[in-house]
Amino acid sequence: MSSSSAASGISPIADAAPLSLCTREPYVPADRLVAEMVPPPRFDSVRFATYIPDPNQPSQTEAVGVLEAFAAGLGGAHSAGTAKRGFLGFGKGKSAKTPAGPRGVYLDGGYGVGKTHLLASLWHATPAEPTLKAFGTFVELTNLVGALGFQKTVQTLSGHRLLCIDEFELDDPGDTVLVSTLLGKLVDAGVALAATSNTLPGKLGEGRFASVDFLREIQGLSAHFRSLRIDGDDYRHRGLPEAPAPFSDEQVTKAAYATPGASLDDFPHLLAHLAKVHPSRYGALTDDLKAVCLTDVQPIPDQSTALRLVVLADRLYDREVPVLASGLPFDRLFSEEMLNGGYRKKYFRAISRLTALARDAKGLVKTA
Repeated sequence: MSSSSAASGISPIADAAPLSLCTREPYVPADRLVAEMVPPPRFDSVRFATYIPDPNQPSQTEAVGVLEAFAAGLGGAHSAGTAKRGFLGFGKGKSAKTPAGPRGVYLDGGYGVGKTHLLASLWHATPAEPTLKAFGTFVELTNLVGALGFQKTVQTLSGHRLLCIDEFELDDPGDTVLVSTLLGKLVDAGVALAATSNTLPGKLGEGRFASVDFLREIQGLSAHFRSLRIDGDDYRHRGLPEAPAPFSDEQVTKAAYATPGASLDDFPHLLAHLAKVHPSRYGALTDDLKAVCLTDVQPIPDQSTALRLVVLADRLYDREVPVLASGLPFDRLFSEEMLNGGYRKKYFRAISRLTALARDAKGLVKTA
């Protein structure tokens, strides 16, 4: 049985045929984009108590304490013109439209040090109903503005107690200005902010930290953020085995048929399909998937395709969907030119996350 016939749903056992991402073209209404602005499934159960600081990195323990105090300080009144507590809950309440002092925190660190874990823990710890808190990536926030329009987005989020933005895109000047303007409106409305960011092009070798760049890029909002530096190594590589070698086409296909809810696709065909689906829909593209099986993984041909794969890798990682693959190892997906270019941190993150998901998928072959 060929992987191509399997991916197209042709099988002697129709009921056992795996799904195919290439047949999915999901429509995502705007109200779903708003409702889904919560920590992704991978971070449903994370809390400050479940974050395990590296004993060699005291900044990680310090960050937990500061964020716990920040969450506790968001339990007061919210709307502009009513009493608000100062940053981290200290200070007397004020009746001002614009809160005095910082109303946000920026988690500054390299990839894999647990910034998203801490950001999600802050969301969970903030004493407000889920409908009054929002959590999303920078891309998801810009997609929301595109779906609702700027003014409607301001109206929708202005009643929130907290907005968490993961992976603020410092390498996209146009969207940075758009989101900075949006955040200014939200700060005026009394919304507290928390963010992490990527690293600007040309900055990855400079300690991997981006706080100066972040505060400069958000321009007039810098006074509203306190920066928390989080040192450390990529936790996905601390004491873990090396990424598994790719399996054969036959092993991947067999595992896809043996795993209920798994998808099976030829990698080049999947890349072509991703070009037809807006990245804001990649989350919906992975709905109800239990595993993703890919045959014939090849080098990424161009930057646009690479960036689309990065978004898909993020959505799969968020949802803890294991990825079983044949062909090229994931650490050879991107060319040296890409890994040395302006988007290299995105590519390193994708490699790290796909490698973790490949480890998770090893058991599929054992049970197939």
